[in-house]
Amino acid sequence: MTPSRLRLGLFAALVAGPALAQAPAPAQAPAVPGWAVGRPEGSTLAPHAPRLTVTPLDQVPVSQIRLPPGFRAEVYAHGMPGARMMAEGPNGTIFAGTRAIGRVYAVSRNPDGTTRTRIIAQGLAQPNGLVMIGTSLYVIAVNRVLRYDNIEANLDNVPAPVDLTAAFGLPTEQDHAGNHHWKFASLGPDGRIYTNVGVNCNVCQTDRDRFALLVSFNPDGSDRRIEARGIRNSVGMAHHPVTRELWATNNARDWAGNDWPQDTLHRIRRSGEDHGFPFCSAGAADPQHNNGRQCSEFVQPAALLGPHVASLGMRFYTGTMFPEQYRNQIFIARRGSWNRERLTGYDVVVAHLDPQGNVMRIEEFMTGLRDDANQRFHDRPVDVHVMRDGSLLVAGEQMGAIYRITYSR
Repeated sequence: MTPSRLRLGLFAALVAGPALAQAPAPAQAPAVPGWAVGRPEGSTLAPHAPRLTVTPLDQVPVSQIRLPPGFRAEVYAHGMPGARMMAEGPNGTIFAGTRAIGRVYAVSRNPDGTTRTRIIAQGLAQPNGLVMIGTSLYVIAVNRVLRYDNIEANLDNVPAPVDLTAAFGLPTEQDHAGNHHWKFASLGPDGRIYTNVGVNCNVCQTDRDRFALLVSFNPDGSDRRIEARGIRNSVGMAHHPVTRELWATNNARDWAGNDWPQDTLHRIRRSGEDHGFPFCSAGAADPQHNNGRQCSEFVQPAALLGPHVASLGMRFYTGTMFPEQYRNQIFIARRGSWNRERLTGYDVVVAHLDPQGNVMRIEEFMTGLRDDANQRFHDRPVDVHVMRDGSLLVAGEQMGAIYRITYSR
């Protein structure tokens, strides 16, 4: 090569070098969200988008609600986008957590019987789990556990919370890989806080000492105890008012068909029981993850609650307003399906127990929010709460409302 050609080659390389260095990297495919892992090719099923704006009172679908004879529904409070799990303070304030909007609401009663709604916390990551202990409200978000002391006396000037996150040591959102990290919380008769740790996938082999659990703690976060293993994703639990046994709803896996597996109701008689997930779901072998296990090895569900109905908040009815047939029976909010071609759920059902605590039947109670003819829904019941007067509150997440159900003879 001649000196002149060499100089031209070096010049061309210097000119081209910066251009090559600035060439854009190939675009990366967006990460698949956790709910979509395993979705069959061509399927258009996907979670329903939440409504994150205030629904005017005249658009809250209370007129659509259907109840057994003698029962009546009214709007207790509204204007709370995404309202989900509820807890009641000693003075009657109803607190409601959220998932999609990151807020905690407080609903208090005025002297004239109307209600006032406040936002007492916001900017949190899915503060779904609430529990009252004395005058303190515990809020369990994805990555934080916060305690708001003397909360009812400070609704207009909420004090800084006590941060108990490190003491509880719950898995983080990153640990869950975006799957089933929101919490439900309940106060047990032993004074302990009971909560869930959902599975970190749709269905997989995982650390069964860390995920797919029901766990309990002392109120300060100490003495973690596994109450049940192999429960995929419970977002509702309560103790029987007489036997003190723990019961819990469970959301079954997705992408295994329209009608299997069903959501389940679980009765936990001894701490540490194994209820089978991922090897078994709804009492039957999982087609992908059974791993040669016999489902008879595990505690069987107390009841089947329907396929993909999203069974969430549950409470034993301990009031006296409703007829005696409902006393100590389980009211369950079913948020409603998305992983199914025909909608199911969007209601409240009652699990009726016999004197030995066996589930005799599952009975529809609050219906009318699912429009089968048009394959749409009016609201999504997500939690129930028994008030001191015996009425029943039902939180409707989609419309940001709380309904109150009363009975008169």
